[in-house]
Amino acid sequence: MFLAYVPPPAADLPFRGPQGKVAELRLELNSGSKKDKNHTSKKIALKKIVANMTMSNNDMVALFPDIINCMTIQSLEIKKMCFLFLVNYARMRPEIAVKAIPMLEHDMEDPNPLVRALALRTMSYIHVREFVEATVPVVKHLLRDSDPYVRKTAAFCVAKLYDHDRHMVEASDLIDRLNNLLRDDNPTVVASALASLMDIWERSDAIKLTIDYNNASKMVAILPDCSEWGQTYILEALMSYVPQESGEALLLAERISPRLSHSNSAVVLTCIRVVLYLMNYISDQKQISALCRKLSPPLVTLLAKGPEVQYLALRNALLILQRRPEVLRNDIRVFFCKYNDPIYVKVTKLELIFMLATEKNIDEVLTELREYATEIDVHFVRKAVRAIGKLAIKIEPASRQCINLLLELVATKVTYIVQEATVVIRNIFRKYPNQYESIIGTLCEHLDSLDEPEAKAAMVWVIGQYASRIENSDALLEDFLYSFAEEPVEVQLALLTATVKLFIQRPTKGQELVPKVLKWATEETDNPDLRDRAYMYWRLLSTDMEAAKRIVMGEKPAITAESERLDPVTLEEMCLNVGTLATVYLKPVQTVFRNARPRRLQDSPALQRQETAHTDLPGGGVVPSGFDTQKSLSQLGMGGQPADFDPRTAARGGGGGANLARAVTDADEYFSDQMRGMQIQEQGDSFGGNGSEGSGYVVNQYAPQTVYPGVGGVRAGPGNNGDLLM
Repeated sequence: MFLAYVPPPAADLPFRGPQGKVAELRLELNSGSKKDKNHTSKKIALKKIVANMTMSNNDMVALFPDIINCMTIQSLEIKKMCFLFLVNYARMRPEIAVKAIPMLEHDMEDPNPLVRALALRTMSYIHVREFVEATVPVVKHLLRDSDPYVRKTAAFCVAKLYDHDRHMVEASDLIDRLNNLLRDDNPTVVASALASLMDIWERSDAIKLTIDYNNASKMVAILPDCSEWGQTYILEALMSYVPQESGEALLLAERISPRLSHSNSAVVLTCIRVVLYLMNYISDQKQISALCRKLSPPLVTLLAKGPEVQYLALRNALLILQRRPEVLRNDIRVFFCKYNDPIYVKVTKLELIFMLATEKNIDEVLTELREYATEIDVHFVRKAVRAIGKLAIKIEPASRQCINLLLELVATKVTYIVQEATVVIRNIFRKYPNQYESIIGTLCEHLDSLDEPEAKAAMVWVIGQYASRIENSDALLEDFLYSFAEEPVEVQLALLTATVKLFIQRPTKGQELVPKVLKWATEETDNPDLRDRAYMYWRLLSTDMEAAKRIVMGEKPAITAESERLDPVTLEEMCLNVGTLATVYLKPVQTVFRNARPRRLQDSPALQRQETAHTDLPGGGVVPSGFDTQKSLSQLGMGGQPADFDPRTAARGGGGGANLARAVTDADEYFSDQMRGMQIQEQGDSFGGNGSEGSGYVVNQYAPQTVYPGVGGVRAGPGNNGDLLM
């Protein structure tokens, strides 16, 4: 015989709802004998209340009167938990919260400075009118407190009050008292007052921040005695100092440069920002070069920290390299990727490797990129292959090495490598016409591997551009045209243009494909871009064949291999915000923080004007520092179709003298009678007759090469009284 426990029915179990829980906590809070001198039971009850409050249990607000009663207990631990409850629920029950004001004011007279500071901080945090008004007189009093910790807390409370009611603070003398605090004997108090003044200045349009050389010099003098955050506050404030002489800026930069070796990454990045800012006011280029050499080691040191700090340092390095390329000119090896780097760190390092690659280190760089291209991470492999192609365009003497490496990678027959290589080889053809077309045959061998829109569009562009040299170019295009209706718009646009190019170069080969593709693009598509381009080609071909040839096969805009570069105005602002979140996004500060104050270089007799828009980059060559008016490789690499139609060329080519009505009539005749409507003289293509119809992918090495216009060159783009806040 076995005995088993049978639980009572669910209806007989006691149910403890929210009110029951509150009642239990109230009972625990108010319990406790006289023997419990340490108030242990109250501390346990308060910890339970804080735990529930942390989990957003708003039922705890019912305990407000009991919590206020506990505030009189002289225990710092209990006061901390009571003040935390008060800050959390004061706005929900302001009528009860105001009863705590006399107790907070009493605590501000406590002999323990920690209690005074805690009470003041609690009162300033509560955004209730009665609390805000009651805080002003006590802040004025505690700004002169004998303890530096209390004065530091009072300084921050002024900024908090300004956030609650700016007009009340401006009408009072709190800002003047903050200015007086800058003359305090304690460096931490000075740094806190400075941080508070900076915060007020950031939020106000009516207050002017003025720092002269004497003020800046005093701030720098107390830097070694401040905590790491105090040093950050002071360095932040130095960004508001406008040097009037080159010597002042140089001396200040030299005095703060020891902060570059600080263990805290925030101090290091803020110091780098200030040095970069002061460089704009230094006229001696040798001194600027010496400062740039000092900035390189701290950036490299940051790469030994955690991945998050690494990423921030790398993103800022991208900025600094655009503005001051000599900072990291000889440090490319430190940016080589490690096997355990996160993908976001690897990709950013890859961008820096590309920017620092030169003709001298290209062998080392390509060896490294070959390793990256065999990694497991598909995204990183794609980036590595694209970087190899961009290096072929950036460093002309190394283009053959890069192409050989690309062909070596294509030989692996890995699908995503083949597709990425196809895209970059298309761009290489754009950069070096009639130099590397012998590799087209290798590309054609891997047509079956292409299933991504960008790779397909790139291959179609190659076939269309070199239709006169690819013997079976019509057959290759026809293979792609089988799925024309299902292809993305990007591929459809490429097929449309390539078919027209085929017809222009080899009319006998393209005369059957052109009307078919134009009919699909004008009658069976919903995309306006595709339809408009088809109409343009249709009317152009039916009006003036020579003009069509000049436009469609005309000179292409020059491309560069530079990575995305910021325009000069944005770059200047970004360099004034090094180390902030805005530099991670590489966007203007107001784009990231809506209410942030935009920063600009202030005018001064010492300000060095940027007379030229050029920026020398590692790797040779000079490129515009602003938005390039040419197509950049980064644009071509993000899915954009190369511009086969250039309006400037069209303007030069004219329209054959026919008016619009005549063009429309001719176009209608063209479509009704297909080829009969075109007034062209059919000419045999390079291969004679219709050429071979075989299925092999053959590039005719002996066909006469068309001489294309050379790619155009790169165009170059264009007295203070000591108070800081007035």
